[in-house]
Amino acid sequence: MEQDIKKVLASEEEIAQAVKRLGAQISEDYKDKNLLLVSVLKGSVVFMADLMRAITIPCQIDFMSVSSYGSGVKTSGVVKILLDLNNPVAGYDVVIVEDILDSGLTLSYIISNIQSRSPASIKICTLFDKPSCRQVPIEADYVGMKVPDEFVVGYGLDYNEKYRNLPYVGVLKPEIYEKP
Repeated sequence: MEQDIKKVLASEEEIAQAVKRLGAQISEDYKDKNLLLVSVLKGSVVFMADLMRAITIPCQIDFMSVSSYGSGVKTSGVVKILLDLNNPVAGYDVVIVEDILDSGLTLSYIISNIQSRSPASIKICTLFDKPSCRQVPIEADYVGMKVPDEFVVGYGLDYNEKYRNLPYVGVLKPEIYEKP
């Protein structure tokens, strides 16, 4: 896997610092609220595990799995729910936990879907923000770090279900995903 990485964008240490900062901010903002973290699988599972341990207040967790990419590198724009939430969100202060916010199409769909279930509030926490790729007007409330418009993998982010287990985030060499 290492040989497929062009360069490291975020080291283990930089990611850990960002997660700690986000956990502290969410803990402060939600100290008197009914916090529900919703992880968008599969990409955010590593981030979610670290983030919830960095949060120092009571919270609940749930998971959604959606698909808009298939095995490609660009979103199809068509979102399918593969796994829905197990519990009702009515009355909860929901923080959607995402690995990366790029086009915003998938997240926009998820927000609309969760909003229809009457939560007390909805906010977005993303470890990585790629604003240059945005196709819909959506911004995260909590951002770990901004990344350039390059194909990134590691720390939960994948290409074709590979590279998720890298402990850092790196830029994938184009020859890996541009193969015919």
